[in-house]
Amino acid sequence: MTQGKVEICGVNTSKLPLLKADEKEALFQQIEAGDERARETYIEGNLRLVLSVIKRFSSSNENVDDLFQIGCIGLIKAIDNFDTSLNVKFSTYAVPMIIGEIRRFLRDNSAMRVSRSLKDTAYKAIYAKDTLTRKNLKEPSIEEIATEIGISKEDIAYALDAIQNPMSLYEPILTDGGDTLYVMDQISDKKNKEENWVEHLSLSEAMKRLNPREHEIISLRFFEGKTQMEVAEAIGISQAQVSRLEKNALRSMRGYLTA
Repeated sequence: MTQGKVEICGVNTSKLPLLKADEKEALFQQIEAGDERARETYIEGNLRLVLSVIKRFSSSNENVDDLFQIGCIGLIKAIDNFDTSLNVKFSTYAVPMIIGEIRRFLRDNSAMRVSRSLKDTAYKAIYAKDTLTRKNLKEPSIEEIATEIGISKEDIAYALDAIQNPMSLYEPILTDGGDTLYVMDQISDKKNKEENWVEHLSLSEAMKRLNPREHEIISLRFFEGKTQMEVAEAIGISQAQVSRLEKNALRSMRGYLTA
């Protein structure tokens, strides 16, 4: 990967615009109203973000133009799916999206090997996510996971995306005192457990108090494992609406279960 390259994909990176906070807010209001020109301006104003991300992949030996193009795809996906009501900085949301898009490209086009340190970070993040989800009855944000395990959100996003390959149940996670812990050791068999039956009954009762749309969203998200984008496509509403309805439903369920 060529370092210090000024022109990438015909774009002079030394002259890229830098948007101010108030400009970003105004542009997003126009984007949400369907203004395509505002969308293009917002994309151009965030290309520096793509440049900062692709520097992480300087040792990949991939063509910088290719990485920039793939990073731009991630940026556009982030813009099209960003929910301004979540009170999160756009860059915080976009960086993992851009990293994920590049990692998928590299994974599909090279024989990159995932390091042990990346796997360890991913396992810690997955465990923290599961713990926080069960504790709070909602899926935690990447910021919450980062705070829980003391690792930056960028490194967590990088690690999680790096392990998105089929994995054997006998994949070793760690070795402690000569005893190896495998992936299958972390997968519990909940069949016929009394506490699981009681938990399932309580959740079923809590879900009965949801309206039909909320019930459908919770079923698709947490019982069928679909993403918010997949749910949005399935029921014909926006990802932002799915997010709001999901939060309301989980709040209602939490209120019933803790009453």
